[in-house]
Amino acid sequence: MKTAISAVKAPSAIGPYSQAIKYGDMIFLSGQLPLNAENGCMPDGIEEQTRQVLENIKFVLEAQSLSLESIVKTTVFLKDMSHFAKMNGIYDKYFRAPYPARSTVQVAALPKDALIEIECIAVDANKKY
Repeated sequence: MKTAISAVKAPSAIGPYSQAIKYGDMIFLSGQLPLNAENGCMPDGIEEQTRQVLENIKFVLEAQSLSLESIVKTTVFLKDMSHFAKMNGIYDKYFRAPYPARSTVQVAALPKDALIEIECIAVDANKKY
């Protein structure tokens, strides 16, 4: 059975989708934009936007008593691949080995004209069977 996950600290979905879905011990997070849930603003610059996206991901996972360590796969969408090194520098501060598997792709555009969006898959390793 799938269950929608909603975190008050993370920005609300801007369309007909859930912030995340839990199915068994898997949590599938929708792409997170660099929006601040409190004021709806988006920071400037790739480093600040990367930080905000990763904080939003943390908020959604915390709604299930999980952390970034629960993530097994991320997909990073960049508006401009020239931002890769700066994004990677911030990303590295949020994760430690063993790092999640990751794909990074450049896209033509992102919602709200964001510079970055990240989606991920996490596993609830605390689930009792």
